Amino acid sequence: MKVFGKVQEARADIPVIGEFDVVVVGGGIAGVAAALAAARVRGTRVCLMEKVCALGGLATVGNVIIYLPLCDGKGRQVIGGIGEELLRLSVDEVEVPNLRISKVPACWDGNGTVEERSKHRFRVGFNPITFEYKMERLLLKNHITLYYDMRFSTVVKKNGSITAVIAESKAGRVALSCKAVVDCSGEADVCRESGEKTVSIGGNVRCGWYYYIDKDEKVQLRCLTDPLRIRKVDENGNRLKYYSFRGDLPEQVTAQVLESRKMMMEDIEKIREKDGGNPIPIMSPTISTFRMSRRLAAKVTLKESDDHRWFDDTLGMTGDWRKAGPVFCLPLRCLAAVKTANLITAGRCLSSMGDTWDVTRVIPTCAVSGEAAGIAAAFLATNDECRSFFDLDIPTLQKYIKRHNGIIDKGLVR
Repeated sequence: MKVFGKVQEARADIPVIGEFDVVVVGGGIAGVAAALAAARVRGTRVCLMEKVCALGGLATVGNVIIYLPLCDGKGRQVIGGIGEELLRLSVDEVEVPNLRISKVPACWDGNGTVEERSKHRFRVGFNPITFEYKMERLLLKNHITLYYDMRFSTVVKKNGSITAVIAESKAGRVALSCKAVVDCSGEADVCRESGEKTVSIGGNVRCGWYYYIDKDEKVQLRCLTDPLRIRKVDENGNRLKYYSFRGDLPEQVTAQVLESRKMMMEDIEKIREKDGGNPIPIMSPTISTFRMSRRLAAKVTLKESDDHRWFDDTLGMTGDWRKAGPVFCLPLRCLAAVKTANLITAGRCLSSMGDTWDVTRVIPTCAVSGEAAGIAAAFLATNDECRSFFDLDIPTLQKYIKRHNGIIDKGLVR
C-alpha cells in the first residue's frame, strides 16, 4: 500500500454507548458462536458488532452455503456444542438439490453405525436467507446486544488490557467499554490495533458463489472459484493470467471484488453460449470472498504436524473438511493474544499456518473456536482474580465446555 504522507487526527471525546463484559468484533459464524457461548455464562453482558447488515459472513452474505463436516470422516463426531447447534439450526424443512440445500444425513440423526457414518459425513447445505434470520433470532433470544453497520476502528488499552473498543457508526465514532474482547473480524483487525504480532498472506483467488435463473426459469447455485493452484502457463508454454490477492490491503480487497464480479458475469455469458436462453444472475456475494488473509501469531501456531496431537489446554477439536482421518485440537494458546491480556481470537483469526489454516477457516471450525473463545472470555470477564486468559483454570474451562455438549476427548487423537 502506497503512503503519501500522514495527517494528524484531531483528539476528541468519544461517547461510550455501552458497558459490556464481552465485546465480539465480527458477526460471521465464529462471532455468532462466541457471542452465544459468552452470553450463556450466567450474568455475562455481551455485545456483537458487525460491519454489514447480516450475520454469517461468507456462509450467508458470501453464499458459501455448505456447512462442512462435524466429523473426522471415519464415523466419529469431533465437533458438538454450538457447532452442532448452528448446523441443525441452518437446516430447512425442504431439500433442494439444485441449490445444494440438504438435511442431516440419516445416519447422523439417529442410530447410524460407525461404518454408515464413515460413508456419509456429518454436513448439510442451507438457505443463506433463512439461516441468517434464524441466527438473529437466536442472538436476541439470548439477550445479546447486536450492532449492525458498525465497523471496528481501534482499541483503548490500559496496563496491557483493552478497556474499550472504538467503532465507526452512523452516530459517528463511538466506544464500547469491555472486560474482554473476541476478535472474529476474519482479518485479525483487533489484534493488529492492539499491537499483537500478526501474519498476512496473499494467494487468494477470484471467488463468487452466485445464484441465477437458468433457461428453464429454475434457480441454480453456481459455485465459482478459481483453482487454488492455478497453472501459470498453458500446454504451449504461453503465460496465463494468474490472480492473487491479499486481504489486508484496501487496493487488493477492491481488486479481488472487482475481478470476482467480472468472472461471474463472464461465467453467465458462457452459460448462455452453452445452454441458450437468457440466464439471469439474481444474487451474488456483497462482501469480499477471501479464504485467508491476516491472523494472530500466538504462543502456539497449529500446523499439519499437529494432526492427532494432544494439548493439555485443548478447548475444542476439529476434523479436516477436505479428507478423512485428521483430527486437530484447538488449544487456548492458539486462540489467546500474547501481549494483550484480555484479547482472544476465533475463526480465521486464530493462529494456524499452511494447510492447517485452510482447516481452521471454515464454518464448523469457526463455530467450535468461537464457542471456546466466547466461554473463555466470559470466564475472564466475570472473574476478578484473573487478569489474563492464561490465568484461567483450564480443567474448569474444559469441564464447562463438555457439560454443554462440546467435545474434548483425548481418545480421538490416540
